[in-house]
Amino acid sequence: MPDTHDVALMAHLMRRAGFGADREELERRVAQGYEATVEELVDPPESIPRADEDLLFRYMPSLETGGPVTDPGAANWLYQMLNTQRPLEEKMAFFWHHVFATGNSKIDNDNHLTAQVKLFREHGLGNYGELLLRIAKNPAMIYWLDNNENHKRSPNENWGRELLELFSLGVGNYTETDVFECARAFTGWTLGPKIPRVPNHRFFFQFEFRPEEHDFGEKTFLGRTGAFNGDDIIQIILEQPACARFIARHLYNFFVADEAQVPAWDIEPPRDPEAIDLMAKTLVDNNYELKPLLRLMLNSDFFKQAMFQKVKSPVEVVVGTLRLTGDLQGLTQAVVPVARESGYMGQSLHNPPSVEGWHTGPDWINSGAVVSRVNFVADHVSDVDLPGVRNIVRRVAASNGKEMSPAALVDECVDLIGPLQVSEQTRAELISHAEGDGALSWAGDDDYAASAQRVGEMLALIAATPEYQFG
Repeated sequence: MPDTHDVALMAHLMRRAGFGADREELERRVAQGYEATVEELVDPPESIPRADEDLLFRYMPSLETGGPVTDPGAANWLYQMLNTQRPLEEKMAFFWHHVFATGNSKIDNDNHLTAQVKLFREHGLGNYGELLLRIAKNPAMIYWLDNNENHKRSPNENWGRELLELFSLGVGNYTETDVFECARAFTGWTLGPKIPRVPNHRFFFQFEFRPEEHDFGEKTFLGRTGAFNGDDIIQIILEQPACARFIARHLYNFFVADEAQVPAWDIEPPRDPEAIDLMAKTLVDNNYELKPLLRLMLNSDFFKQAMFQKVKSPVEVVVGTLRLTGDLQGLTQAVVPVARESGYMGQSLHNPPSVEGWHTGPDWINSGAVVSRVNFVADHVSDVDLPGVRNIVRRVAASNGKEMSPAALVDECVDLIGPLQVSEQTRAELISHAEGDGALSWAGDDDYAASAQRVGEMLALIAATPEYQFG
Protein backbone atom coordinates (compact mmCIF):
# COMPACT_ATOMS: atom_id res chain seq x y z
CA MET A 1 0.00 0.00 0.00
CA PRO A 2 1.29 3.52 -0.76
CA ASP A 3 2.53 5.62 2.13
CA THR A 4 -0.26 7.74 3.65
CA HIS A 5 1.78 10.95 3.35
CA ASP A 6 2.49 10.25 -0.34
CA VAL A 7 -1.21 9.72 -1.03
CA ALA A 8 -2.12 12.94 0.80
CA LEU A 9 0.51 14.93 -1.11
CA MET A 10 -0.67 13.49 -4.43
CA ALA A 11 -4.27 14.33 -3.54
CA HIS A 12 -3.14 17.91 -2.82
CA LEU A 13 -1.42 18.09 -6.21
CA MET A 14 -4.44 16.73 -8.07
CA ARG A 15 -6.84 19.11 -6.31
CA ARG A 16 -4.73 22.11 -7.27
CA ALA A 17 -3.38 21.05 -10.67
CA GLY A 18 -6.70 19.47 -11.62
CA PHE A 19 -10.09 18.88 -10.05
CA GLY A 20 -9.24 16.02 -7.71
CA ALA A 21 -8.98 12.28 -8.23
CA ASP A 22 -10.37 9.08 -6.74
CA ARG A 23 -8.18 6.74 -4.70
CA GLU A 24 -7.35 4.44 -7.60
CA GLU A 25 -5.95 7.33 -9.64
CA LEU A 26 -4.06 8.69 -6.62
CA GLU A 27 -2.40 5.34 -5.97
CA ARG A 28 -1.50 4.97 -9.64
CA ARG A 29 0.10 8.40 -9.65
CA VAL A 30 1.94 7.75 -6.37
CA ALA A 31 3.47 4.67 -8.00
CA GLN A 32 4.42 6.85 -10.97
CA GLY A 33 6.13 9.36 -8.66
CA TYR A 34 5.41 12.96 -7.69
CA GLU A 35 7.86 14.71 -10.01
CA ALA A 36 6.93 12.44 -12.92
CA THR A 37 3.26 13.26 -12.33
CA VAL A 38 4.03 16.99 -12.30
CA GLU A 39 5.84 16.62 -15.61
CA GLU A 40 2.93 14.72 -17.15
CA LEU A 41 0.49 17.38 -15.96
CA VAL A 42 2.59 20.33 -17.14
CA ASP A 43 3.65 18.87 -20.50
CA PRO A 44 1.37 15.94 -21.37
CA PRO A 45 2.46 13.77 -24.30
CA GLU A 46 0.30 13.71 -27.41
CA SER A 47 -0.91 10.23 -26.50
CA ILE A 48 -2.85 11.62 -23.53
CA PRO A 49 -6.19 12.86 -24.92
CA ARG A 50 -8.49 15.74 -24.15
CA ALA A 51 -12.20 15.10 -23.88
CA ASP A 52 -13.72 14.10 -27.22
CA GLU A 53 -15.48 17.31 -28.25
CA ASP A 54 -16.42 15.96 -31.69
CA LEU A 55 -18.31 13.12 -30.04
CA LEU A 56 -20.02 15.60 -27.74
CA PHE A 57 -21.21 17.75 -30.64
CA ARG A 58 -22.34 14.71 -32.62
CA TYR A 59 -24.79 13.67 -29.92
CA MET A 60 -25.42 17.03 -28.23
CA PRO A 61 -25.02 19.67 -30.98
CA SER A 62 -26.80 22.32 -28.93
CA LEU A 63 -23.70 22.56 -26.70
CA GLU A 64 -21.82 24.20 -29.57
CA THR A 65 -24.22 26.86 -30.75
CA GLY A 66 -24.42 29.25 -27.81
CA GLY A 67 -26.88 32.09 -27.50
CA PRO A 68 -28.18 34.45 -24.82
CA VAL A 69 -27.91 31.90 -21.99
CA THR A 70 -24.79 30.20 -20.64
CA ASP A 71 -26.23 26.69 -20.25
CA PRO A 72 -24.74 25.22 -23.47
CA GLY A 73 -21.27 26.62 -22.88
CA ALA A 74 -21.19 25.76 -19.18
CA ALA A 75 -22.32 22.20 -19.95
CA ASN A 76 -19.72 21.92 -22.69
CA TRP A 77 -17.00 22.99 -20.25
CA LEU A 78 -18.21 20.71 -17.46
CA TYR A 79 -18.02 17.80 -19.92
CA GLN A 80 -14.45 18.82 -20.75
CA MET A 81 -13.43 19.08 -17.09
CA LEU A 82 -14.88 15.69 -16.23
CA ASN A 83 -13.58 13.74 -19.21
CA THR A 84 -10.20 15.21 -20.01
CA GLN A 85 -7.05 13.27 -19.19
CA ARG A 86 -5.14 16.57 -19.19
CA PRO A 87 -6.44 18.07 -15.94
CA LEU A 88 -3.88 20.90 -15.62
CA GLU A 89 -4.67 22.08 -19.14
CA GLU A 90 -8.32 22.43 -18.14
CA LYS A 91 -7.43 23.97 -14.77
CA MET A 92 -5.28 26.59 -16.50
CA ALA A 93 -8.18 27.41 -18.82
CA PHE A 94 -10.25 27.94 -15.69
CA PHE A 95 -7.48 30.13 -14.22
CA TRP A 96 -7.37 32.36 -17.29
CA HIS A 97 -11.17 32.59 -17.35
CA HIS A 98 -10.84 34.08 -13.86
CA VAL A 99 -8.02 36.49 -14.83
CA PHE A 100 -9.35 37.56 -18.25
CA ALA A 101 -12.90 37.52 -16.91
CA THR A 102 -15.44 37.81 -19.73
CA GLY A 103 -19.17 37.31 -19.21
CA ASN A 104 -22.11 36.34 -21.37
CA SER A 105 -24.22 38.79 -19.40
CA LYS A 106 -22.94 41.34 -21.90
CA ILE A 107 -21.66 39.21 -24.79
CA ASP A 108 -25.12 37.62 -25.22
CA ASN A 109 -23.53 35.16 -27.64
CA ASP A 110 -22.26 32.26 -25.59
CA ASN A 111 -20.47 30.46 -28.40
CA HIS A 112 -17.90 33.27 -28.19
CA LEU A 113 -17.22 32.30 -24.57
CA THR A 114 -16.82 28.66 -25.62
CA ALA A 115 -14.33 29.80 -28.26
CA GLN A 116 -12.47 31.91 -25.69
CA VAL A 117 -12.22 28.96 -23.30
CA LYS A 118 -10.90 26.85 -26.18
CA LEU A 119 -8.25 29.53 -26.69
CA PHE A 120 -7.26 29.20 -23.03
CA ARG A 121 -7.26 25.40 -23.31
CA GLU A 122 -4.95 25.40 -26.32
CA HIS A 123 -2.61 28.23 -25.29
CA GLY A 124 -3.01 28.60 -21.52
CA LEU A 125 0.12 26.55 -20.78
CA GLY A 126 2.18 28.38 -23.38
CA ASN A 127 3.67 31.87 -23.41
CA TYR A 128 1.97 34.59 -21.38
CA GLY A 129 2.95 37.37 -23.79
CA GLU A 130 1.54 35.46 -26.75
CA LEU A 131 -1.63 34.74 -24.81
CA LEU A 132 -1.98 38.43 -23.96
CA LEU A 133 -1.76 39.29 -27.65
CA ARG A 134 -4.31 36.60 -28.52
CA ILE A 135 -6.76 37.85 -25.90
CA ALA A 136 -6.34 41.42 -27.23
CA LYS A 137 -7.63 40.11 -30.58
CA ASN A 138 -10.31 37.85 -29.09
CA PRO A 139 -13.80 38.91 -30.25
CA ALA A 140 -15.45 38.22 -26.88
CA MET A 141 -12.87 40.37 -25.08
CA ILE A 142 -13.06 43.13 -27.69
CA TYR A 143 -16.82 43.37 -27.25
CA TRP A 144 -16.71 42.86 -23.47
CA LEU A 145 -14.34 45.82 -22.99
CA ASP A 146 -15.66 47.97 -25.83
CA ASN A 147 -12.55 48.06 -28.01
CA ASN A 148 -14.88 47.89 -31.00
CA GLU A 149 -15.78 51.43 -29.89
CA ASN A 150 -12.13 52.54 -29.69
CA HIS A 151 -11.55 55.02 -32.53
CA LYS A 152 -8.67 57.38 -33.21
CA ARG A 153 -10.92 60.45 -32.91
CA SER A 154 -12.57 59.22 -29.71
CA PRO A 155 -10.43 56.65 -27.86
CA ASN A 156 -12.25 54.29 -25.51
CA GLU A 157 -10.12 53.46 -22.46
CA ASN A 158 -11.94 50.34 -21.19
CA TRP A 159 -9.63 47.73 -22.71
CA GLY A 160 -6.49 49.77 -22.07
CA ARG A 161 -7.38 50.31 -18.42
CA GLU A 162 -8.18 46.69 -17.65
CA LEU A 163 -5.15 45.47 -19.60
CA LEU A 164 -2.97 47.44 -17.18
CA GLU A 165 -5.02 47.15 -13.98
CA LEU A 166 -6.20 43.54 -14.02
CA PHE A 167 -4.39 41.64 -16.77
CA SER A 168 -0.73 42.62 -16.49
CA LEU A 169 0.60 45.25 -14.05
CA GLY A 170 -1.86 46.06 -11.26
CA VAL A 171 -2.83 49.36 -9.66
CA GLY A 172 0.08 51.64 -8.79
CA ASN A 173 2.28 50.62 -11.71
CA TYR A 174 0.93 52.97 -14.38
CA THR A 175 -0.60 56.45 -14.71
CA GLU A 176 -3.82 57.77 -16.20
CA THR A 177 -1.73 59.07 -19.11
CA ASP A 178 -0.47 55.53 -19.70
CA VAL A 179 -4.07 54.30 -19.86
CA PHE A 180 -4.97 56.90 -22.48
CA GLU A 181 -1.85 56.26 -24.56
CA CYS A 182 -2.48 52.52 -24.34
CA ALA A 183 -6.02 53.04 -25.62
CA ARG A 184 -4.67 55.06 -28.57
CA ALA A 185 -2.35 52.19 -29.49
CA PHE A 186 -5.26 49.76 -29.71
CA THR A 187 -7.53 51.95 -31.85
CA GLY A 188 -8.71 50.09 -34.93
CA TRP A 189 -8.46 46.66 -33.23
CA THR A 190 -12.09 45.80 -33.73
CA LEU A 191 -14.70 43.32 -34.98
CA GLY A 192 -15.40 42.59 -38.61
CA PRO A 193 -19.00 42.67 -39.82
CA LYS A 194 -20.89 39.39 -39.78
CA ILE A 195 -24.12 38.20 -41.28
CA PRO A 196 -27.14 38.00 -38.95
CA ARG A 197 -27.91 34.92 -36.94
CA VAL A 198 -29.69 32.04 -38.61
CA PRO A 199 -32.45 29.94 -37.03
CA ASN A 200 -30.17 27.39 -35.37
CA HIS A 201 -26.84 29.14 -34.97
CA ARG A 202 -25.09 32.42 -34.37
CA PHE A 203 -22.16 33.23 -36.61
CA PHE A 204 -18.86 34.18 -34.99
CA PHE A 205 -17.40 37.65 -34.88
CA GLN A 206 -13.83 37.86 -36.22
CA PHE A 207 -11.00 40.19 -35.29
CA GLU A 208 -10.31 42.91 -37.82
CA PHE A 209 -7.71 45.67 -37.92
CA ARG A 210 -9.01 48.85 -39.54
CA PRO A 211 -6.12 51.18 -40.40
CA GLU A 212 -8.46 54.10 -41.01
CA GLU A 213 -9.50 53.88 -37.35
CA HIS A 214 -5.97 53.48 -35.94
CA ASP A 215 -4.00 56.33 -34.41
CA PHE A 216 -0.54 56.05 -36.01
CA GLY A 217 0.75 59.07 -34.09
CA GLU A 218 3.51 59.22 -31.50
CA LYS A 219 2.65 58.00 -28.01
CA THR A 220 4.42 58.06 -24.64
CA PHE A 221 3.76 54.93 -22.62
CA LEU A 222 5.46 53.82 -19.40
CA GLY A 223 8.37 56.18 -20.09
CA ARG A 224 8.87 55.12 -23.70
CA THR A 225 8.00 57.22 -26.77
CA GLY A 226 7.21 56.05 -30.29
CA ALA A 227 4.46 55.40 -32.83
CA PHE A 228 3.34 52.40 -30.83
CA ASN A 229 0.63 49.92 -31.80
CA GLY A 230 -0.93 47.21 -29.64
CA ASP A 231 1.91 44.75 -30.22
CA ASP A 232 4.43 47.35 -29.04
CA ILE A 233 2.37 48.11 -25.94
CA ILE A 234 2.30 44.45 -24.92
CA GLN A 235 6.06 44.13 -25.40
CA ILE A 236 6.67 47.20 -23.22
CA ILE A 237 4.34 45.77 -20.56
CA LEU A 238 6.33 42.51 -20.51
CA GLU A 239 9.52 44.48 -19.84
CA GLN A 240 8.10 45.93 -16.59
CA PRO A 241 9.21 44.11 -13.40
CA ALA A 242 5.69 44.59 -12.04
CA CYS A 243 4.24 42.38 -14.80
CA ALA A 244 5.99 39.15 -13.82
CA ARG A 245 5.22 39.78 -10.13
CA PHE A 246 1.55 40.42 -10.92
CA ILE A 247 1.13 37.17 -12.86
CA ALA A 248 3.10 35.26 -10.23
CA ARG A 249 0.77 36.54 -7.53
CA HIS A 250 -2.28 35.54 -9.57
CA LEU A 251 -0.87 32.02 -9.96
CA TYR A 252 0.02 31.80 -6.26
CA ASN A 253 -3.50 32.88 -5.24
CA PHE A 254 -5.12 30.38 -7.60
CA PHE A 255 -2.87 27.35 -7.14
CA VAL A 256 -1.08 27.69 -3.80
CA ALA A 257 -2.89 29.62 -1.04
CA ASP A 258 -5.61 32.24 -0.68
CA GLU A 259 -4.33 35.80 -0.92
CA ALA A 260 -5.87 39.21 -0.48
CA GLN A 261 -8.08 40.11 -3.43
CA VAL A 262 -6.59 41.77 -6.53
CA PRO A 263 -7.84 45.34 -5.78
CA ALA A 264 -5.82 45.29 -2.53
CA TRP A 265 -2.53 44.14 -4.03
CA ASP A 266 -1.08 47.66 -4.19
CA ILE A 267 -1.41 47.95 -0.39
CA GLU A 268 -1.38 44.34 0.84
CA PRO A 269 2.01 42.57 0.61
CA PRO A 270 2.11 38.99 -0.71
CA ARG A 271 1.45 36.18 1.71
CA ASP A 272 4.82 34.65 0.77
CA PRO A 273 7.10 37.35 -0.73
CA GLU A 274 9.99 34.94 -1.31
CA ALA A 275 7.77 32.60 -3.30
CA ILE A 276 6.48 35.48 -5.44
CA ASP A 277 10.04 36.72 -6.06
CA LEU A 278 11.15 33.24 -7.14
CA MET A 279 8.12 32.72 -9.39
CA ALA A 280 8.50 36.15 -11.02
CA LYS A 281 12.22 35.58 -11.67
CA THR A 282 11.48 32.19 -13.21
CA LEU A 283 8.89 33.77 -15.50
CA VAL A 284 11.30 36.46 -16.69
CA ASP A 285 14.25 34.07 -17.04
CA ASN A 286 12.13 31.90 -19.32
CA ASN A 287 10.79 34.76 -21.47
CA TYR A 288 7.30 34.38 -19.95
CA GLU A 289 6.96 30.71 -20.84
CA LEU A 290 4.55 29.29 -18.27
CA LYS A 291 5.58 25.62 -18.14
CA PRO A 292 8.92 26.23 -16.37
CA LEU A 293 7.12 28.34 -13.77
CA LEU A 294 4.43 25.70 -13.23
CA ARG A 295 7.09 22.98 -12.82
CA LEU A 296 8.88 25.12 -10.25
CA MET A 297 5.70 25.97 -8.36
CA LEU A 298 4.20 22.48 -8.22
CA ASN A 299 7.49 20.91 -7.12
CA SER A 300 8.28 23.60 -4.55
CA ASP A 301 8.19 23.24 -0.78
CA PHE A 302 5.93 26.28 -0.49
CA PHE A 303 3.36 24.50 -2.67
CA LYS A 304 3.64 21.17 -0.86
CA GLN A 305 3.31 22.88 2.53
CA ALA A 306 0.14 24.78 1.51
CA MET A 307 -2.20 21.81 1.90
CA PHE A 308 -5.77 22.93 2.77
CA GLN A 309 -4.78 26.60 2.56
CA LYS A 310 -7.44 27.43 -0.03
CA VAL A 311 -11.24 27.48 0.13
CA LYS A 312 -12.54 25.38 -2.76
CA SER A 313 -14.25 27.40 -5.46
CA PRO A 314 -17.77 26.29 -6.42
CA VAL A 315 -16.53 24.84 -9.71
CA GLU A 316 -13.90 22.86 -7.81
CA VAL A 317 -16.60 21.59 -5.44
CA VAL A 318 -18.83 20.42 -8.30
CA VAL A 319 -16.18 18.91 -10.57
CA GLY A 320 -14.21 17.38 -7.70
CA THR A 321 -17.34 15.71 -6.34
CA LEU A 322 -18.32 14.31 -9.73
CA ARG A 323 -14.83 12.97 -10.35
CA LEU A 324 -14.70 11.39 -6.88
CA THR A 325 -18.08 9.70 -7.23
CA GLY A 326 -17.77 8.74 -10.90
CA ASP A 327 -20.97 10.56 -11.82
CA LEU A 328 -21.62 12.07 -15.28
CA GLN A 329 -18.71 10.32 -16.97
CA GLY A 330 -18.96 10.23 -20.76
CA LEU A 331 -21.95 11.58 -22.68
CA THR A 332 -25.10 12.37 -20.72
CA GLN A 333 -27.84 14.97 -21.00
CA ALA A 334 -27.59 15.44 -17.22
CA VAL A 335 -24.48 17.55 -17.77
CA VAL A 336 -26.72 20.51 -18.70
CA PRO A 337 -28.63 20.92 -15.40
CA VAL A 338 -25.58 19.95 -13.31
CA ALA A 339 -23.54 22.66 -15.02
CA ARG A 340 -25.81 25.20 -13.30
CA GLU A 341 -24.92 23.93 -9.83
CA SER A 342 -21.78 26.01 -9.35
CA GLY A 343 -23.87 29.09 -10.13
CA TYR A 344 -26.12 28.33 -7.18
CA MET A 345 -22.95 28.41 -5.06
CA GLY A 346 -21.83 31.76 -6.51
CA GLN A 347 -19.73 30.90 -9.58
CA SER A 348 -21.46 30.66 -12.95
CA LEU A 349 -19.17 29.45 -15.72
CA HIS A 350 -19.05 31.94 -18.62
CA ASN A 351 -20.53 34.62 -16.37
CA PRO A 352 -18.07 36.18 -13.93
CA PRO A 353 -19.68 39.09 -12.09
CA SER A 354 -17.35 41.72 -13.57
CA VAL A 355 -14.06 42.18 -15.37
CA GLU A 356 -12.46 41.79 -11.94
CA GLY A 357 -13.46 38.13 -11.90
CA TRP A 358 -14.62 36.37 -8.77
CA HIS A 359 -13.57 37.23 -5.24
CA THR A 360 -12.07 34.03 -3.89
CA GLY A 361 -11.09 32.46 -0.58
CA PRO A 362 -13.43 33.16 2.36
CA ASP A 363 -15.66 35.19 0.03
CA TRP A 364 -16.96 31.88 -1.34
CA ILE A 365 -18.53 31.13 2.01
CA ASN A 366 -21.87 32.61 3.05
CA SER A 367 -25.01 31.10 4.50
CA GLY A 368 -26.68 30.41 1.15
CA ALA A 369 -23.57 29.16 -0.62
CA VAL A 370 -22.62 26.78 2.19
CA VAL A 371 -26.03 25.11 2.10
CA SER A 372 -25.76 24.61 -1.66
CA ARG A 373 -22.20 23.28 -1.38
CA VAL A 374 -23.02 20.82 1.40
CA ASN A 375 -26.22 19.60 -0.23
CA PHE A 376 -24.59 18.99 -3.59
CA VAL A 377 -21.69 17.00 -2.15
CA ALA A 378 -23.84 15.13 0.36
CA ASP A 379 -26.37 14.07 -2.30
CA HIS A 380 -23.59 12.53 -4.37
CA VAL A 381 -21.30 10.94 -1.79
CA SER A 382 -24.26 9.31 -0.02
CA ASP A 383 -25.44 7.67 -3.25
CA VAL A 384 -23.97 4.17 -2.95
CA ASP A 385 -25.11 3.34 -6.49
CA LEU A 386 -22.50 5.70 -7.97
CA PRO A 387 -19.36 3.83 -9.03
CA GLY A 388 -16.95 6.01 -7.08
CA VAL A 389 -18.97 5.64 -3.89
CA ARG A 390 -19.18 1.87 -4.42
CA ASN A 391 -15.40 1.79 -4.61
CA ILE A 392 -15.13 3.72 -1.33
CA VAL A 393 -17.57 1.31 0.33
CA ARG A 394 -15.55 -1.65 -0.98
CA ARG A 395 -12.35 -0.22 0.47
CA VAL A 396 -13.97 0.53 3.83
CA ALA A 397 -15.38 -3.00 4.00
CA ALA A 398 -11.98 -4.53 3.20
CA SER A 399 -10.11 -2.49 5.78
CA ASN A 400 -11.34 -4.03 9.06
CA GLY A 401 -12.59 -7.55 8.51
CA LYS A 402 -16.21 -8.46 9.15
CA GLU A 403 -16.85 -5.93 11.91
CA MET A 404 -15.89 -2.26 12.20
CA SER A 405 -16.01 0.16 15.11
CA PRO A 406 -17.57 3.62 14.71
CA ALA A 407 -14.13 5.22 15.16
CA ALA A 408 -12.67 3.06 12.38
CA LEU A 409 -15.58 3.99 10.12
CA VAL A 410 -14.89 7.69 10.65
CA ASP A 411 -11.16 7.34 10.07
CA GLU A 412 -11.58 5.31 6.89
CA CYS A 413 -14.15 7.72 5.44
CA VAL A 414 -12.05 10.78 6.30
CA ASP A 415 -9.12 9.13 4.56
CA LEU A 416 -10.97 8.00 1.43
CA ILE A 417 -12.88 11.23 0.83
CA GLY A 418 -9.57 13.11 0.86
CA PRO A 419 -7.36 12.26 2.63
CA LEU A 420 -8.79 15.05 4.77
CA GLN A 421 -7.35 16.66 7.90
CA VAL A 422 -10.03 17.14 10.57
CA SER A 423 -9.72 18.56 14.07
CA GLU A 424 -10.04 16.36 17.12
CA GLN A 425 -13.35 18.07 17.89
CA THR A 426 -14.72 17.30 14.42
CA ARG A 427 -13.52 13.71 14.63
CA ALA A 428 -15.14 13.28 18.07
CA GLU A 429 -18.46 14.63 16.80
CA LEU A 430 -18.40 12.29 13.79
CA ILE A 431 -17.60 9.30 16.03
CA SER A 432 -20.36 10.29 18.43
CA HIS A 433 -22.85 10.26 15.58
CA ALA A 434 -21.59 6.90 14.30
CA GLU A 435 -21.82 5.35 17.77
CA GLY A 436 -25.58 5.88 17.74
CA ASP A 437 -25.91 2.89 15.39
CA GLY A 438 -23.14 0.82 16.94
CA ALA A 439 -20.51 -1.25 15.15
CA LEU A 440 -20.78 -2.08 11.46
CA SER A 441 -20.98 -5.63 10.14
CA TRP A 442 -19.92 -6.76 6.68
CA ALA A 443 -20.71 -10.44 7.31
CA GLY A 444 -23.71 -11.00 5.02
CA ASP A 445 -25.45 -9.34 2.09
CA ASP A 446 -28.04 -7.59 4.26
CA ASP A 447 -25.40 -6.41 6.73
CA TYR A 448 -23.19 -5.24 3.87
CA ALA A 449 -26.03 -3.19 2.33
CA ALA A 450 -26.89 -1.59 5.66
CA SER A 451 -23.25 -0.79 6.41
CA ALA A 452 -22.79 0.62 2.89
CA GLN A 453 -25.61 3.07 3.59
CA ARG A 454 -23.87 4.08 6.80
CA VAL A 455 -20.68 4.76 4.86
CA GLY A 456 -22.64 7.02 2.51
CA GLU A 457 -24.21 8.82 5.47
CA MET A 458 -20.79 9.32 7.07
CA LEU A 459 -19.34 10.71 3.83
CA ALA A 460 -22.24 13.15 3.68
CA LEU A 461 -21.58 14.26 7.26
CA ILE A 462 -17.90 14.80 6.48
CA ALA A 463 -18.91 16.93 3.49
CA ALA A 464 -20.73 19.23 5.94
CA THR A 465 -17.66 19.85 8.11
CA PRO A 466 -15.72 23.14 7.93
CA GLU A 467 -12.57 21.22 7.04
CA TYR A 468 -14.11 19.83 3.87
CA GLN A 469 -14.51 23.35 2.44
CA PHE A 470 -10.74 23.67 2.06
CA GLY A 471 -8.75 22.14 -0.77
